[in-house]
Amino acid sequence: MTALRRHWARIAITLLPVVLALAHAGGLWRSPFLDALDYFIYDARLRATMPRTLDPRIVIVDIDDASLQQMGQWPWRRDQLARLTTELIDRQQADVLGFDVLFVEPDAFSAQDALQRLEEGPFAGQPQAVEAIRRFRPQVDPDTIFANALSGRPVALGYYFTRSKEPRSRGQLPAPVLAPDSFPEGREYATQWNGFVGSIPQLAQGAPAAGFLNVLLDADQDGVVRSVPLIARYTGQVAQPGYYESLALAVFRMATDSRALVPVFAPGGASGSAPPMQSLALANDAGQVRVPLDGSASILVPYRGPGGAAGGSFRHIPAVDVIRGALAPGELKGKIVLVGSSAPGLEDLRSTPAGAAFPGVEVHANIISGLLDGRLYGVPDYTVGYESIVLILAGLVLAFGLSLGTAQRAVVIAMLTVAAVVGINALLFVRANLVLPLGATLAMIAAAFVLNMSWGYLVEARASRRLANLFGTYVPRELVAEMQADPTRYSMRAQSRELTVMFCDMRGFTRMAENMAPVDLQDFLNVIFSRLTEVISAHRGTVDKYIGDCVMAFWGAPVDTPNHAELAVRAAVDMVAAVRELNEIHRRTGRPQINVGIGLNSGVMSVGDMGSAIRRSYTVVGDAVNLASRIEGLGVHYGVEIVATEATRALAPSIVWQELDCVRVQGKLEAVRIFTPVGMAGEAGAVDHDALDRWNQVLSAYRAQDWRHGQAMLAPLLAMNAKKSFTGSMNSD
Repeated sequence: MTALRRHWARIAITLLPVVLALAHAGGLWRSPFLDALDYFIYDARLRATMPRTLDPRIVIVDIDDASLQQMGQWPWRRDQLARLTTELIDRQQADVLGFDVLFVEPDAFSAQDALQRLEEGPFAGQPQAVEAIRRFRPQVDPDTIFANALSGRPVALGYYFTRSKEPRSRGQLPAPVLAPDSFPEGREYATQWNGFVGSIPQLAQGAPAAGFLNVLLDADQDGVVRSVPLIARYTGQVAQPGYYESLALAVFRMATDSRALVPVFAPGGASGSAPPMQSLALANDAGQVRVPLDGSASILVPYRGPGGAAGGSFRHIPAVDVIRGALAPGELKGKIVLVGSSAPGLEDLRSTPAGAAFPGVEVHANIISGLLDGRLYGVPDYTVGYESIVLILAGLVLAFGLSLGTAQRAVVIAMLTVAAVVGINALLFVRANLVLPLGATLAMIAAAFVLNMSWGYLVEARASRRLANLFGTYVPRELVAEMQADPTRYSMRAQSRELTVMFCDMRGFTRMAENMAPVDLQDFLNVIFSRLTEVISAHRGTVDKYIGDCVMAFWGAPVDTPNHAELAVRAAVDMVAAVRELNEIHRRTGRPQINVGIGLNSGVMSVGDMGSAIRRSYTVVGDAVNLASRIEGLGVHYGVEIVATEATRALAPSIVWQELDCVRVQGKLEAVRIFTPVGMAGEAGAVDHDALDRWNQVLSAYRAQDWRHGQAMLAPLLAMNAKKSFTGSMNSD
């Protein structure tokens, strides 16, 4: 209870996003961002679970670019479409044929005009000739030919509903599938329309079925076709008012002989209010199929995969091949055939979760495929209750779990909460085909985590931040974050530890500084020190101090670094390379060029907060530090930039070393062996090991005072540019 009282404000601030998310879920306010997030999650989940397999039961006869090139521009003559219809139904023995095209205008075939002119012209006074022309006219009338081809065959045409202040209607509608009194009063159960664009009466009366082609593109959506109305209500006066079916539903009912169409309502409901519709029951001799619908009687399109002929979901056959009889007889026996277009010029491409340019005819094909398989996604009527329960439970877990633990524990709790809500949501989607909202919950978790952590950082961790800021005055900022992960491990108290220390000095700086103005010198040093510090920090080094033209740094403290010697050597090599890059820039800009000498030594030294009451710093002292400062200046005598002691060499076995000499430095009674790095061990071709062996023999002869043998071994090495080889080999790592 003490912890709860101490953190009550943090718990309350964490629950604020929960309240806002509950208001969104309950409809008190709607966030476009959260709606867009739900759309994004649904699309990604749908794409991840699409079968991406061919459905052999459905075939698309495609009015594609190739067909348009060979048959001419759309619309084609109706007698050609009659040939296509009879070919598909009679010769190919297709089960059902659906047209995802509109036949709004009569065919403008010129032969009709010619017969009319003959009837009214040369044969006007010849009753027998006029009668013969009138009897012959239906035989060449494309609309009559097409209507005869539709009559008595399992064909469904398409039409389009419209909505406007001044209702406009063209063509003819079929009879509604459900009367207006099939639904209780007091609720809108489907999208409502007051106008339509249908087929001309001659064709509408010839086809046994028809369905609307509308999709839903509400103002609050993003133009992506996710759902399609399965039934819609027509309220105009031109045709019979009632509920009409979509083309996909009309084709499916015809293919499965589903005669009965019954709306299924939710049980119970508030007193005096009409119950919501849950689904639409389709019954045939084989049983009953229940299609889940949302509040607008729409179905979520169960996309199988990408659209188009290359998408692999349905077989696409060019319409010209069908019209010209290129298919073998009975090749489409028992298939459901849809006629539509994938040609961009006919503007029937839709933006869908499965693709940005998806043929509209395949939207209907995917619905039919889902109806046949029962692979239908639905938004249950208890969505608001489910989302509210998830929000409350997740919010309580976050409010107490994030507030009463460490930052690491809070991250784990937040991740587990996300995994739980996403996992349950995905499981219900995959196993039960339920589409439940997730965006508001994820946004709530993110907002709650950010608010909770921010409150903890800005309010509750004030003392901890003061301690971190104090530590930061001694320790480089780039290591402070790592130290804060476990602050109990670090102390400013001096201690003895094995570290590696570096001294990097600019050669000839005093002479160069005499010829530069103070401002120019300041800028010159700032550029060089900034670049060298970047390299040291990149290799986890601690910059101790800048001493005139010298940089002092060390590795292994305050953060324990087992490979401190190797990191220091790599940093030294990269610093030499960085200086050469700067020299190239200085050469082009007219600035003086510099050289550096670097000394490295490893050993036990004291590290900690040292100094006076006026000024203190986190630094290293000891004999090992002094030795590094002594050997730094030796490189100029051996023609190398980097000089390291034997102790550093022993702690960096991955580096190939060249021994330089055995020297006695000021303040040391014993001689010290010094080395320089020449490459990385195990890299083929990076180091000339033969030359290195020769040098070791030279060094042995030198120490044995065998001058003649040493001279003989040294001669081949004098032509080699050892410095270039060393730089290239180490920088390539």
